Amino acid sequence: MPSTPPSLAQLPEPVRARVVALTADTLPALGQLPPALRRVATFAPARRARLGATAIATALGDDDLRSRVAAHLAVEPPGLASAADRAALAWLLRTGGWEEDLAGALAEVAPAGPSREETEVARLRGKLDAADRAARELRAMHRAQLEELKTENTTLRRRLGEARASERTARAASESAAAEVDGLRKEVESLASAQDREVRRLRTRVAELEADAATGRRAVRAERDEATVRARVLLETVIESAAGLRRELGLPSAQGAPADRVEAGLSAGVADGVRLLTGASAGLLEQYLAMPRARLIVDGYNVSKNVWPTSPLEAQRIRLVNGLAPLVARTGVDTTVVFDAAQAGLGARPVVAAPRGVRVYFSPEGTIADDVIRDLVAAEPPGRVVVVVTGDQAVLADITRAGARGASVDALAALIS
Repeated sequence: MPSTPPSLAQLPEPVRARVVALTADTLPALGQLPPALRRVATFAPARRARLGATAIATALGDDDLRSRVAAHLAVEPPGLASAADRAALAWLLRTGGWEEDLAGALAEVAPAGPSREETEVARLRGKLDAADRAARELRAMHRAQLEELKTENTTLRRRLGEARASERTARAASESAAAEVDGLRKEVESLASAQDREVRRLRTRVAELEADAATGRRAVRAERDEATVRARVLLETVIESAAGLRRELGLPSAQGAPADRVEAGLSAGVADGVRLLTGASAGLLEQYLAMPRARLIVDGYNVSKNVWPTSPLEAQRIRLVNGLAPLVARTGVDTTVVFDAAQAGLGARPVVAAPRGVRVYFSPEGTIADDVIRDLVAAEPPGRVVVVVTGDQAVLADITRAGARGASVDALAALIS
């Protein structure tokens, strides 16, 4: 045995073929490979040893690749069916005593040792065969690569055609969209121009109408001023005539009120009767109350229970009566508040401290406050401003027929709250 391991080229052809075959079987499992073997590892197992033999034999000159192949074969050893298999495995593994194993296996592969010339001829023939195989493998590999390149070229040509068709379609769509956008832009500009003209026309018309309205307002104001002057002259004439008539007849000032008889009956506990300004606002109600010799009649509990529903009756009475005092002071209205004695829940009528200008009465026993309000309204002369505040619709209907005006509870509440 030589002192150095024999190279792959020095092994007999059967042994070299088995070394290449064993290495080819392990290539996919080795991971990182030399560049020359990366494509060979992708071949089918049957083609891998046949087409990549030369590349594998050349790469096995690197002892690192042989060691990695040996490590894989040590984990999954193949079956040893022949002396060539044992020799190839011993050359790859190189475990303890491998040189003797290799020599024994080689002796079985070639029992009669050839002469030096035969060995050299065999070696040269082997190199020639190897070169021939390498050429065939290289041609086969080039053909395979050429087929792949042709296939790839066909695919690229097809994709290029599809891309060009898509590009032409996209360009046509873009041109169509641009034309549509241009048409829409022109349409929008036309509409905007028409709207501008219409706006200018409307502004001119508005200016004309505003001028006409100003002229009309001046005319109305002039007519109103003229009517006001005529009314004031007529009113002053009537007032002066009335004052002269009063002086001529020597009439004394009016004492008392037409409803004094009914109110006197209430004070004495005798049963005796009112009108509403329905839906009037607080401001309109105060204007009515400020008219000369106006009369205000309030349905006491009907108003207080709607305005302060959670307060006791006594507190309701006090708040209502005290709230009327400022209103009476502002307007000077003749004011009467009628409470229902039956609702008070007392055996005797409670005493209420009425402020100045406000008269407070309780209905007599057996008579409700609604009837008292009707009697008070009926006692007033036609033409006097009489306002009744209540939420009772029946009372409202009766006092309206009698000539009084009704006012809502909310309108009065807005003035006294």
